[in-house]
Amino acid sequence: MTTTDIRRVVLRAPRYVLGEIATDHSEIDGFAAFVESRRMVPDADMWGWGTVRRTELDTAALAVRAGLQSMEAAGVEPDGIDALVLCSTTFPSDVGEHGDLIASVLHGLGLDDVPVTGITLNRCATLLTGLQTAATMVAAGRHRTVLVITTDAVPDESARLADFALFSDGAAACLVSRWVDGVPESYEWVADSHAQDAASMLRGTEISADLAKTANQRLCAEAGIRVEEIDGLLHNNIFLPIVLMKEVQAGFRPCQLDTSNITRVGHCFAADPLINLVDRQSAGGVHPGGLYLLASSVSGLRMCVLLRAV
Repeated sequence: MTTTDIRRVVLRAPRYVLGEIATDHSEIDGFAAFVESRRMVPDADMWGWGTVRRTELDTAALAVRAGLQSMEAAGVEPDGIDALVLCSTTFPSDVGEHGDLIASVLHGLGLDDVPVTGITLNRCATLLTGLQTAATMVAAGRHRTVLVITTDAVPDESARLADFALFSDGAAACLVSRWVDGVPESYEWVADSHAQDAASMLRGTEISADLAKTANQRLCAEAGIRVEEIDGLLHNNIFLPIVLMKEVQAGFRPCQLDTSNITRVGHCFAADPLINLVDRQSAGGVHPGGLYLLASSVSGLRMCVLLRAV
């Protein structure tokens, strides 16, 4: 989208929920064997190992909780929602279950006859894809207010451990809408970008600082800014040394990152950038006019959304 197309679109009232069961990393099933098999230095501070969150709820219930919190924070009733963009890294494999999932989420949110768009395939960049989709809907005048939700939980405990992160269950939500004067917790959509290399998407490929550089260049050219002018980078909560190395290589300064949620929350699939924005906002780290970049890197892809706090 061009800056002109997206002008006066805002992201409003971001909220999130985490799995209701907090578990120390050392208590994850198979954690010690995982560390030993990969010959990792058993240093929690170095890696950012801390707490992960598990849930006994399904992803539909997590989505409803996050969505309701966002709607309540924005003061928007169900009849004020024009469309729903539902994101997840994994939808049910049985197509017959897709309707069950959508019906559960719509019923829980008090929505009925609103169009639903499902977003997946972009792995932990799926939420940012969903946000871009919603912003396009609004900028085109097709919808006025779109509820965007991302929701995920590991299918079993063995999937909580990965070579790049410890996964937590949870969901995040926000509204994407036309500009509304005087509404708190609003972020003006400034620009968005991506960089992609299909050959690097294969399983086991590392995330690329070069793709992040390319995405930054495109974003900054569109927004007319320099990377140094970004007040905060809201990144994925993957292992601490990976985040620091890749983002600094991409051109960010360490002071633009806030890595505290790597230890506190873990990697909550695609929800991390929104979770980190909410927590920065709650801690008083967001100021009017400040520029905040939601960014996700997965193998072969970098997605970015630049927001200005209103």
